[in-house]
Amino acid sequence: MRRYSRIAGTGSYLPPRRVTNDELAAELARRGVETSDEWIVERTGIHARHFAAPEVTSSDLALQAARQALEAAGCAAQDIDLIVVATSTPDMVFPSTATILQHKLGVSNGCPAFDVQAVCSGFVYALTVADAMVQTGAARCALVVGAEVFSRILDFSDRTTCVLFGDGAGAVVLKASDTPGILASDLHADGQHVGLLCVPGHVSGGAILGDPLLKMDGQAVFKLAVGVLEKTAHATLQKAGMSESEVDWLVPHQANIRIMQSTARRLHLPMDRVVVTVGEHGNTSAASIPLALDHAVRAGQIKPGQNVLLEGVGGGFTWGSLLLKM
Repeated sequence: MRRYSRIAGTGSYLPPRRVTNDELAAELARRGVETSDEWIVERTGIHARHFAAPEVTSSDLALQAARQALEAAGCAAQDIDLIVVATSTPDMVFPSTATILQHKLGVSNGCPAFDVQAVCSGFVYALTVADAMVQTGAARCALVVGAEVFSRILDFSDRTTCVLFGDGAGAVVLKASDTPGILASDLHADGQHVGLLCVPGHVSGGAILGDPLLKMDGQAVFKLAVGVLEKTAHATLQKAGMSESEVDWLVPHQANIRIMQSTARRLHLPMDRVVVTVGEHGNTSAASIPLALDHAVRAGQIKPGQNVLLEGVGGGFTWGSLLLKM
């Protein structure tokens, strides 16, 4: 009998500090940078975002989201036999944030734990990898997390980028099943677009080489994102033998309301079938899709048996989509 994987529980966590556009604009004004709530909302749809305290790491956020997902799935930490964390803001150069999360959860069974780095597409990449490992029998109960503290890598002198991002974490528990849960997925990358969205710095000899702050060509990212998101969504639906009309919910990467609206139009989906959390979360990179998924599940929007299409695009350039049945 063929083995499949299904999402058994979801969880999420946002740091307590909620930063409104007005608060951020006031802080930027003290740095000589002009912006406003109206300017931010008009261009992005973002009203607020959450910033982690200085001592809080990605694994700390991941821990809270993971505990919620485990509770929702009715699982104990020791039931986990695979941990995959999608993050671009790891706790340290190494070891992986996944192994740090493993320790904080008290998982002592020796299960594999590793990070996936695909920026804002990271959760779709991580979920696809975990699904493949469950299907092959390498795991039966996987914890897949997206966690970010993007506030640490923002240039607060650049209003075109620093207003976009926030911190948070989302998680799912993926269990082996006799019936399909993950129906199809589609992953891509194109390294020729590295310079469009990047943090071009690293550590060498105890010093930072390059620039450790986020850089983005917003217009180029927008044009590329809309096109590749449409293509990957259609590719995943084709693999699953399904049509756009059979999608109950679209859960896109929460980057910008304009990108989400454009993608929905191209997929002939009304916005009332699109999960939108960017207004309160901002862009939380790899955490944005699982955060939005958990929000919609707990709000009663996404229900068991419904078809949910996840899609994301991020630096690299990476992009991908995944269709699942809840």
